[in-house]
Amino acid sequence: MNKTKFTLSLMTATLLMVTGVKAQSLQEGIQDLYSDRVESAKAVFEKLVASNPNNIEATYWLGQAFLKKDDIAGAKGVYDKALTTSANAPLLLVGKGQVDLEENKVQDARQRFESALTISKGRKGDDPEILNAVGRAITNVYDHIDKKGDINFAVEKLQAAAQIDTKKDVRLKADILLNLANALRKQKPGENGGEVFKNLVEATRIDPTYPVPAYRNAMLFQSQRNWEMFIDYMNTAISKDPRFAPAYWELTYYYMHTDLTKAKEYAQKFKESADTDPQNSYLEYAMEWALKNYDKAIAGAKDIIAKSNGNPAPRVYKLLADSYVSKGDTITAKQYIDDYFGKQKQDEIVPKDYTLKATIYSAITGQEGVALQSFLDGIKTDTTEVGKLDILKEGIELFRKKQQSQNESILYTKLLEIKPKPTINDLFYAAYANYKAGQFSPAYDLANRMTTEYPDQEYGWEWKYNAAIMLDTAKMDSLAIPAAQEWIGFIRKDSAKYAAKFNGVYGYMVQTYNKLKDYENTVVYLELLKGVTTDPARIESYQTSINQLNEYLKKLKAQPKTSGGAATTGSK
Repeated sequence: MNKTKFTLSLMTATLLMVTGVKAQSLQEGIQDLYSDRVESAKAVFEKLVASNPNNIEATYWLGQAFLKKDDIAGAKGVYDKALTTSANAPLLLVGKGQVDLEENKVQDARQRFESALTISKGRKGDDPEILNAVGRAITNVYDHIDKKGDINFAVEKLQAAAQIDTKKDVRLKADILLNLANALRKQKPGENGGEVFKNLVEATRIDPTYPVPAYRNAMLFQSQRNWEMFIDYMNTAISKDPRFAPAYWELTYYYMHTDLTKAKEYAQKFKESADTDPQNSYLEYAMEWALKNYDKAIAGAKDIIAKSNGNPAPRVYKLLADSYVSKGDTITAKQYIDDYFGKQKQDEIVPKDYTLKATIYSAITGQEGVALQSFLDGIKTDTTEVGKLDILKEGIELFRKKQQSQNESILYTKLLEIKPKPTINDLFYAAYANYKAGQFSPAYDLANRMTTEYPDQEYGWEWKYNAAIMLDTAKMDSLAIPAAQEWIGFIRKDSAKYAAKFNGVYGYMVQTYNKLKDYENTVVYLELLKGVTTDPARIESYQTSINQLNEYLKKLKAQPKTSGGAATTGSK
């Protein structure tokens, strides 16, 4: 081999070694980012950019690290600076488009995404890496409330990317499927679960070393309250990466409510796997809350705020709100729950956060509407029927104790919409809540539904009658009398069991027919009323009334008929 060939070979080998080191470092940074070691990831990307300012991939991921920390200004600075020298770099355009979305510049973002896709398109078609980046950008920003960006566009581009052959880069293909699963989850919350699961399983099959798909599957099962599968998939994620901090975090939280010994073990593993950060003490203080050591939890949370320059993770404010409301200090709790909702990303707010907010606001006079809306928001956020019903039951019980029948009836209406087969108790208490709130028409309708679905039970017939009385004050024979007659028909089937009910309904019929001047029916029900009465004085009184009415009716019938057929009532 001559000297020139040897030199070229050495240069080539050196270049390959350097490229290999860079690629490995970049992948390590990405792995750190996905493992919530954001500062570690940021350090890797900054080192790569410092050694080569034109390293587009490292610059893109540096911006993503800033976005992971919710530092929109930091990400914007990274992308703006890089675009001054690489204005047509597709990855940088996508990164800047993601910043635009965060700033609610939706049209600007869409234009950048379209430009990136156009520029990156080659002879063989779209670039899967750019399709994936566009899908990731939109999906990461999109939530079910603000709805920044077009989630359908994200799904479309990720589905297109998934069709492209990327066998040479299994991690890219796995990441595409991961982002597709996340986009499908956000596109139709609670509906796309099967497709989400399928894509995550396929991502794991393609790259068995990738922990994130298993983690996402665990979170999918967490939302379904399938705790066995949740634990199984979290452990799978850990088996793929023993330093995968998000799994330790979630397992700590799970065991915090069931096994504090295990919770402490996982909290320690999280601390060992995560970046060095004062906020890692959060789990320690959260466990103090679980032990009802609220003052220690409060002191710890405030220490985190101080050590993070007043800019902690939003969950710290939630811990403070939870601790103060547990102590009975609702006013202070309100301050911190407002901080939490003001700072937390919408797609990271879980149903229980809304019930905490509702509990706090329900204790403040004049804030009952906020409490009600918080329960309704919690229902929207929860994707499971069981979860929605649990939130509704919690809200119903809270408003019942506070005697806020209007809000109780609203939540019962939601419960009946969600529950496939309401029990008679569901229908009864819904009707009763409406009745107490003075909403007699829905109370009547619900009681009538009980008579149809549970005709052998007394409650529908009785409360249909009760609601009809309140509704039918103008023309009592249109609703009230028929409902009373139905109620009488039901209780007559078991006179011994319902003996105490006759007196009330017969008495109502006597009064009603008397008001209507239908004295023949008044006499009929006086006789029935007398028959179920044991008080001699009352019996005598009823009999006197019967005799007087019969005498009146006899005289009325004896009066001569007018030409129109009516009896005359005497001279004027």
